[in-house]
Amino acid sequence: MNPQAKLIFTTSLLLGSSITISSNHWIMAWAGLEINTLAILPLISKSHHPRAIEAATKYFLVQAAASALVLFASITNAWHTGQWDITQLTHPTSCLLLTAAIAMKLGLAPFHFWFPEVLQGTSLTTGLLLSTAMKFPPITLLFMTSNSLNPTLLTTMAILSTALGGWMGLNQTQIRKILAFSSISHLGWMALIICYNPKLTLLNFYLYSLMTAAVFLILNTVKATNLMMLMTTWTKTPPLNIALLLTLLSLAGLPPLTGFLPKWLIIQELTKQDMALMAVTISLLSLLSMFFYLRLMYCTTITIPPHTTSHMKQWHTNKPTNTMIAILTTLALTLLPLSPMFYAII
Repeated sequence: MNPQAKLIFTTSLLLGSSITISSNHWIMAWAGLEINTLAILPLISKSHHPRAIEAATKYFLVQAAASALVLFASITNAWHTGQWDITQLTHPTSCLLLTAAIAMKLGLAPFHFWFPEVLQGTSLTTGLLLSTAMKFPPITLLFMTSNSLNPTLLTTMAILSTALGGWMGLNQTQIRKILAFSSISHLGWMALIICYNPKLTLLNFYLYSLMTAAVFLILNTVKATNLMMLMTTWTKTPPLNIALLLTLLSLAGLPPLTGFLPKWLIIQELTKQDMALMAVTISLLSLLSMFFYLRLMYCTTITIPPHTTSHMKQWHTNKPTNTMIAILTTLALTLLPLSPMFYAII
């Protein structure tokens, strides 16, 4: 892709996100979401491969439907209350429509079917954008309207997302699809706590973005897109493979790594809200996700590939490791001791 075109699309992504995050009016928030959608489409389809074109088409149709629902919810609320302010969403029908629209934009179950297919059809760098940056504006809208949302509906969608994200990722061999179902599972944790402690949802999203960025950048460095290719990456950069193993453990939420921090705080908050049963349920469902994380780690460092592998084994590369990977990996592993500070901020 032309560097000038890439710069325009990246700037448009930043502009759309900034408009949505900083706006108080529903029309401005909707305009920011539309700019985001139009800016990411060329990045998805830049390889001109049929799967990339299919992914861009699916993404456009789903996001257009979700944006139309956002607009319809805001117009319905304005019709009944006379308010266009995002924080003044009070009409019950508008709240339900907005929850469905944001769930569709994020990929929450039962509106999750598009996300794994779209992520599979894109490159790893664009997949990183779809998994992190493109989810920030919808999460912000949920944060701003958290007082008006229906807790029962969000709890149901959260449990469904965590269950489906774990179950559907069990039989996958494509790493991008595994990370897509991982994203759906993590979104379930965020949706569960949004009505009770919205700041905790943002903290969870920030830490998830941090860990996911580290995983995507490492995979992009070793050029691994499926489990068979992952089994041959130990010959390229062994230290990076160790970093990938630890980052996947953190993404799974095991102590004493960073990924345990948001789950710990969410379980604590649910217990305070007399929702101990819900905390136990979502914790048990997250064990499903733990299985495919362990399988990824098993393929990464524990096994030696068979001699009949169809992929060429490459010897050590002399390319220096990206500084950003080193920073993100360190943060993805070592932030748990700072949990008192995070808890005090929340």
